[in-house]
Amino acid sequence: MVRNMDTARRTRLLRDKVSEHRKRLRRQGLRPIQIWAPDVRARGFAAQARRQALAVARSARAKADQAFIDAVSDQSAE
Repeated sequence: MVRNMDTARRTRLLRDKVSEHRKRLRRQGLRPIQIWAPDVRARGFAAQARRQALAVARSARAKADQAFIDAVSDQSAE
């Protein structure tokens, strides 16, 4: 029984800490969002990514598409 109370107390403390952190962020004008992204660890991800990359590279607009990406990319990071 003591273990359950200890776990419950830790859970409550963690929940309060997270709540206070989120309140601070909201006061700074931020809001939480949720983003779903492909799971790069998923079976088949690498093969699908390769198929899509090859399709883009082989397209009639490949050079124009790459020129656009180069133009909007931050080159200072290199």
